[in-house]
Amino acid sequence: MRIGTKSVLFGAHCFFLHPWFVAAAWWKLYGFPFDPHLWVAFFVHDLGYLGKPNMDGPEGERHVEAGARIMTWLFGQEWGDFSMYHSRYYSKRNGHPVSRLCFADKLSFALTPRWLYLPAVTATGEINEYLKNAQKADSGHWKPTGYDKKLWHTQLCEYMTKWVDEHRDGAEDTWTDVNRHAKTKSGVWP
Repeated sequence: MRIGTKSVLFGAHCFFLHPWFVAAAWWKLYGFPFDPHLWVAFFVHDLGYLGKPNMDGPEGERHVEAGARIMTWLFGQEWGDFSMYHSRYYSKRNGHPVSRLCFADKLSFALTPRWLYLPAVTATGEINEYLKNAQKADSGHWKPTGYDKKLWHTQLCEYMTKWVDEHRDGAEDTWTDVNRHAKTKSGVWP
């Protein structure tokens, strides 16, 4: 079973847990989500991870497209875009601002308790990719954590909370590196 499928079934993007934390984050940021369109978006926005071989690689980044297709089919292009642009990387790469769903989605990780989150991402194996990617981070906003899961999770929660606080009012996102998958000089992917 591929990592993306495991994530949706019982990992970080678990279809019966993650949407509730996104809803809680939405409530914290914007008030209670009364609009039924929002609830559908909370539940479908990450379904595109099904079948993906990675979480943050080129394939994993395209996970937004499936949820966007579902939302467009159900409610039209505006809601499709709302789901599509919940990814900072996908939005930036396509020259589009992130949707408000992005802020709730990112804040949801800080609201998910460590005792729930870490066993889930450990069981799926996602943690290995997340820790490996964290070592390559080179910015003033993230410091490599080694392979300490608790330290990484603490830093992830702080980072996501700060990113949301700084950008939710429309500030330019200078934290997100759209070229994180660029080939090295030797022509191979990092």
